[in-house]
Amino acid sequence: MIKRSLLSIHNASLRGFSSTASCLLKVGDSLKHTRIFSNEDLVEYAKVTFDDNPVHFDTESARNAGFEDRLVHGMLVSSLFSRILSSNFPGAIHVSQSLHFKLPVYIGEVIVAEMKAFTLRKINNKYLAKFSARCFKNGDLLALDGETVAILPSLAVARAQVHHSE
Repeated sequence: MIKRSLLSIHNASLRGFSSTASCLLKVGDSLKHTRIFSNEDLVEYAKVTFDDNPVHFDTESARNAGFEDRLVHGMLVSSLFSRILSSNFPGAIHVSQSLHFKLPVYIGEVIVAEMKAFTLRKINNKYLAKFSARCFKNGDLLALDGETVAILPSLAVARAQVHHSE
């Protein structure tokens, strides 16, 4: 009962926020988020996932494996898609994700995650959205490519700038 009350208060405040300055997502629209991963990010991620592969924490191990330096965990990089969904569509449910890791991501690189809507289908009072999901490093180098499917409570975008495909 208490959980239900807290959730309704939380959701109401998010709806209020999103309705003040929202726009509606359309096919072809892109949502982006930029991030630079630090050593601390890798340490915190490893604490949660128990992924302590030496290529993430030891330069020599990374170089022996054929990389320039220590790698950011691929799944940590892909978490940027969840960040985009949750910050733009409060209450969204991440249904599936396919990923293809194209290039290594190193600590300190500027990573731009981009999700571009290519299918939007209304189901009852929600939307099934399919997005291309890509991460670029250092401007235009494709580091990660894939597809994300999510259930959105509405097409109203709460926070980010939407890049329209016009």
